[in-house]
Parts: sequence; C-alpha cells; structure tokens
Amino acid sequence: MSENKTVRIANGQGFWGDSILGPIRLVEEGPLDYLTLDYLAEVTMSIMQKLKGRDPKKGYATDFVSLLDRILPTLVEKDIKVVANAGGVNPSACMEAVLEVMRSHGLEGEKVAIVEGDDILDGLDDLMSNGEEFLNMDTGQPLSTVRERVTSANVYLGAFPIAEALAAGARIVITGRGTDPGLVLGPMIHEFGWKPGDDDLLAAGTVAGHIVECGAQCTGGNYTDWRSVPDLAKVGYPIIEAEADGSFVITKHEGTGGAVNIDTVSHQLAYEMGDPAAYLTPDVIADFTSFKIEQDGPDRVRVSGVKGAPATSLYKVSMSYSDGWKSVGELTVSGPDALEKAQLCAEIVWERLAMDGCEYAEEERLEEYVGAGVCHRGIPEAETDTPPEVVLRMGVKGPDKAKVSRFGPELVPLVTSGPPGVTGFAGGRPKAAEIIGFWPSLVTKDKIQTTVSVLTA
Repeated sequence: MSENKTVRIANGQGFWGDSILGPIRLVEEGPLDYLTLDYLAEVTMSIMQKLKGRDPKKGYATDFVSLLDRILPTLVEKDIKVVANAGGVNPSACMEAVLEVMRSHGLEGEKVAIVEGDDILDGLDDLMSNGEEFLNMDTGQPLSTVRERVTSANVYLGAFPIAEALAAGARIVITGRGTDPGLVLGPMIHEFGWKPGDDDLLAAGTVAGHIVECGAQCTGGNYTDWRSVPDLAKVGYPIIEAEADGSFVITKHEGTGGAVNIDTVSHQLAYEMGDPAAYLTPDVIADFTSFKIEQDGPDRVRVSGVKGAPATSLYKVSMSYSDGWKSVGELTVSGPDALEKAQLCAEIVWERLAMDGCEYAEEERLEEYVGAGVCHRGIPEAETDTPPEVVLRMGVKGPDKAKVSRFGPELVPLVTSGPPGVTGFAGGRPKAAEIIGFWPSLVTKDKIQTTVSVLTA
C-alpha cells in the first residue's frame, strides 16, 4: 500500500427516489474508483418486506438494477466498483437480477457479492428467548408489547463485511441494512488495510461517509444560502478523495453545478446528529468535535485529525410494526377569504362525520392550512390571514380501519356542498392506509452472524 495513495469514492444516491442523473453523471463526467448508492430508510425496510411477502423475488430496490443496466459498460471500462444497500430485505434476489443484467451486456466473469445477516425478523423469537428484550430506545418498552405486529427487523451492520466482499474481487457489492457511512468506510478499509481497533482511521471514514450519505445535500442542495449556489439543475454529487492517514477532501467533478465549501459541508455534518462527541456506529465511536475542516481550493474542503474510540458491544436494530390506519386528503380553496372558507370546510367535515356516528379524538385528527404558516408556525412573517389560496389538508388515524375509511367520502363533497372556490379533488377520495410504527432497539453483537457470498456472471 502506497502512503500517497488517493482513493476517489462518490455517493450518487441519497435515498430511494433520488435523481438517477446523480450516479450517471458521476460515472460519466470524471474519474472515480468507487460509486456508493444509499437507498434505505427505516420505513423502506417494511415496504420491502411486504413486497417480498407477496413475491419471493421482490424486496429490493429495483431502481438499482435499472441504473446498472445504463452504466455497467462504463463502470467496467473505467474500472469503477459499486457498493449499494439496494438489497433491502432480499439481497440474493437483487444479486440474481444484477447478474442477469451483467450477462445481457456480455460481462461474463464479473463478480457480484452480497452481505447478509442483517435481517433478523425470522429469528426474533429465538433471540428474545435467549435474553434479548429489544427495549424501545425512545420509550423503554419491551418488544413483547408489539411483537405480534412486527413487520420487519434489521440490524445496522458495519463496514468490514463490505471490505471482505471487495477483497474477494467483487465489482458490485450489495448489502441489506447497514450504516449509511459504512458504504464509504468499507472501500477505505479495503484499500488502506485498516483493521478493527484503528479507531481514529475508522472514525475518519465514518465522518467522510456521513458527509456524503445524503448525496447533493453537502454540495449545495437543501442549503440555507440557496441563492449563492450556482446551477442547481446540474448539481455535482459529492466525491471523497481519501488518503491512508484518514484525511480526506470533499469535492465534486469539475464543471458541475452546486458548491462545496465549509458551510455546505458543515450543514450536512449536523444532519441527524445526537451527541457530536460520540457518534455511535458498529465499527467505531466517532468524535465529530475533534477534527479540522478547511477550504482546500475551489469546491474542495479538507477534513483531518478525526478521533475515534472503540465501538460498543451492541448493534442498533431498526424494526417496524403495524400501528393502525390513517387516511389523509387535500383540497385547494381559492379566492377571497380562502383561509376562512377552508376553516369552514374543516368544520363541515367533522360535523358531518359526527352526524353519522364517526367522531375522532383530538390526537386522531389532522387539520392543516398549507399557505397560512403551517411549516413554520409561530414565525409571524410566515403567517397571513389573507392568502389568495390555501390547501386544506385533513386526516384521521386510529386502530379501526372501517372508522378511518369513513373519513374519505366526506372530503370531496365539499366541492358542491361547501363554500365557493373549492377545487383540487382530481385524486379522488382518500383511502385508509396502514401506519408503520418505528421501533429502534439494540442487540448483542455476538448473537448476529454475517455472511458474504460472491457469484460470477
């Protein structure tokens, strides 16, 4: 390993639904060694579990396969490796789909790896009988209170299995649930030979991964001083230039839009942050107060001096469970006195429902007036009594699906039986949809087994 070696790692996907142009342009517009893609969020796992229950070949991010179909020849030509958590709850099915795409491009001989072991849904009862209570990290309640309604359970695995897959020669590494920064840390471990216990180095890779995990959010997207950001339509997605000593530069391809400066990077550093001095991951505890951040030229920010501490003996577990039903709908109310008319519409809906024996507790009702200061309620300049139009958003929730379903049919009739100026009903009646509850918990590491499998196209 060369002490002067620099590895370029880009992240082209901040969430499932991010622009497909992000990864395509990263691959086409400049040099890269690795492309990472982050598809998963807590509720996504539950959705994927349902899809897999209906079809054993589903349960992964199908967008990932479509993306690879477009960029695979370029990946091979430029020798770029891909690390993605697109496997969801069915990494093996995702692998098979990727192998099919590889063969369709005549890329026999290329390797695909999957990391498994994060999905513990089928093993929950055994784990509980062996002493794991899975206490809710927010409420302290044991999982037994909702066990019958659990729909997904996934451990946040670390980065070392990714490094193992890369060491086996995989062009594409597919994981299920893991830490978001781990997608970036894995290639660094592989390239630089970092080991468990190299806490400062692992912490540096974790900080790098955290900065880029939301894609363009560190290169000018979702940025407070948005007027100063040039050409957001062509925003460049972030690239890490990583070095063996743990220092790294955040940048983007030359000629792309967006901005990389201390402020844009600092905005992302504060994202989803609890204790900045103790950012917990399966691989290390990173100290986000320890490092130096400095401008290193146009659209280049250097980070150095990151400190870390040994990881805990626990994994975080993300679980979801069925938590009742909800129904939410919207109508646009326009013209003079729009807010007052919208408020009358809401009164009418609640009264008509009550007339038919359907009443909802205060905590079961949603009533919002978009355009009259909903998003920043309490800020005087964000509120107005005379908006030219408002969007009335109403909804109900509860354990009784039939009662929740009764709400929808009373919203659309306001078009003809309410005040004037009501429109925006083309979507039809809102229907009852299942509420997915989130159950964050912990599990002892030595009770979780991780496997890495590699296949050749």
